[in-house]
Amino acid sequence: MAAVESLVKVEEKPVNREKTCPLLLRVFCAMGHHNNLSEYYRGNVPGNELQIYTWMDATLRELTGLIKEVNIESRVRGTTFDFVLVSPEYNCPRFNAFEIGLTVAGNRSPDDSKTLGNTRFTIGDYLDVCITPPERFMRRPAPMRYRK
Repeated sequence: MAAVESLVKVEEKPVNREKTCPLLLRVFCAMGHHNNLSEYYRGNVPGNELQIYTWMDATLRELTGLIKEVNIESRVRGTTFDFVLVSPEYNCPRFNAFEIGLTVAGNRSPDDSKTLGNTRFTIGDYLDVCITPPERFMRRPAPMRYRK
């Protein structure tokens, strides 16, 4: 599927950010996991909301920087940001989730230059972001010691 998406690139017109009104992007960030889709049911949303005013040409790298400004734990180099698009299913009160990209703080990744316009994003959709700290900072269980 990724090969098909890379072959079909839609040329995007740049947005004049001085003349175009920004949109409200509702982002839900969680450490180590994505929010459950049932939390979006019937107009409810998870409590960990971040509201960002941005444009359709905003890249995932740009959104990562905005999240890092607010979330102190995510500023560590090597932290991964997994972006999932949560959009309502038409004619039904359910939501669908689509993975749109992954960025790494302090490192380049292939999805850095993906814009909201390049994904299935439409105004009114949500972004769910799983923030995962790097391995070296995660608490690991103590090694097992064998008794003789």
